[in-house]
Amino acid sequence: MTGIPGRATAEGTRRFADRGIRDRKLPPEHFRTTAGGLSVSSLGLGTYLGNPDGPTDVAVEQAVALCLTSGRVNVLDTAINYRYQRAERSVGRALHRAFERAVVQRDEVFVSTKIGYLAPDAESSSPVDRWVATELVVPGILDPADVVDGSHAMSPSYLEDQFRRSRTNLDLDAIDLLYLHNAPDAQLSTVGEPEFRKRLEAAFEVCEGFRSAGQLGAYGLATWDSLRVPPGAEGHFGLRVAVQVAEKIGGAEHGFRFVQFPFNQSMPEAATWPTQLVGRNVVPLFDAAVTLGIGCFTSVPLLQGRLTRGKVLPDGLTAAQTALQFARSAPGNLTALVGQKKPEHLSENLDLASRPPWSESEFRGRLT
Repeated sequence: MTGIPGRATAEGTRRFADRGIRDRKLPPEHFRTTAGGLSVSSLGLGTYLGNPDGPTDVAVEQAVALCLTSGRVNVLDTAINYRYQRAERSVGRALHRAFERAVVQRDEVFVSTKIGYLAPDAESSSPVDRWVATELVVPGILDPADVVDGSHAMSPSYLEDQFRRSRTNLDLDAIDLLYLHNAPDAQLSTVGEPEFRKRLEAAFEVCEGFRSAGQLGAYGLATWDSLRVPPGAEGHFGLRVAVQVAEKIGGAEHGFRFVQFPFNQSMPEAATWPTQLVGRNVVPLFDAAVTLGIGCFTSVPLLQGRLTRGKVLPDGLTAAQTALQFARSAPGNLTALVGQKKPEHLSENLDLASRPPWSESEFRGRLT
C-alpha cells in the first residue's frame, strides 16, 4: 500500500510543542516527553463513540481539524472497530487535509490505533456474518477457532490483516502506536494465563515485524480492567509479564512502550490501588509503569459525559475541565484522551491547555 509517508519524531513533535508554547502561549507543562523523546500533548482526541454514519464522520473530521489547528493537541487515538472502521477513515481524511494544507506535518502528530476485535466494514453492503466469512474466514486470514467470546482474536494472520487495513483506513505508511485491544481482558478468562502468554508472544513477534518493516513506531496494550485489578483477582494481568514477553521477543530495544486504561475521578484505581507487582512490592499501575519504563495514555476522563454535569467552580474551571484536569495531572500520565465532537465542547476542553496541570501535591489532595 501507499499512504502518507513518515511518522511522529522527536524533532517533529518538539516543533509542534515549541510552536504551541511560543505562538499560543501554552504552558510548557502541557506537553510531556515520552521515553522515546516524543513530545505529546497532555490532552488527546479519542474517537470511540458515535453512529457509523456520514454525519458522525463529518463531526470526527471536524474535531481532528480543530485539535490540530488549535496547536494544542497532537495526539489522536482510534481503533479499527470504532464505528466499524469509519472512525479510522474519518481520522485519515482529516489528517490528509491537514497535511495537504500544511496545518501540521506528519512528523508532528502522534497517531495510535487498536486491533484485536472483529471489525466488519460499516460501508460494506454485506451483512456482518457474510462479511467476516468472505473477508476473513474463506481467505484463511481468520480461523473461527481463534475467536474468543465471538468477538476477539489475536492470531498472527488476523493481526497482520487488521494492521494492513488500519494503515489503509488511516492512509498512513506507518502508525506511531499500535495497541492490542483489550487482549488480556478478552482472552485471559477463556484461555488461561499460560496460553495467553503464548498468544502474546506470537502477537509481539508480529508487532516487532511491523517495526522492522518501518511500518510501526511502538506497540502496547489498551486495556479496561486487567491492569487495574489486584493480583489474584479474576482477569488480573501483570504489566511486568508483558515487559518480560517483549524482552524475550524483541530484546532490550523492544517496541512495547505504552499502555492505555481508564482513569477519571470515579475510576482512580491506577493512582490509588496496589495492583501491580514490581520487585517485591505491589504498587498502583501508574507507579509500576514509571518503574518499568512504560508510558501511559488514559481513556474516559469524562466517564462518557457523566462527569461534565455541574457549575463553574471557584477556580474558573467547568465540571468537564475539572475532570480533564484531574486526569491529565496524574503523575505518570502522558495524555488524557477525550472523545468530544461538538465544537463548543471541544473548545471548552481545548481551553484547558492554556492552564498548567495541577502539581503532584494538588493532585494527591484531590484523591482524598
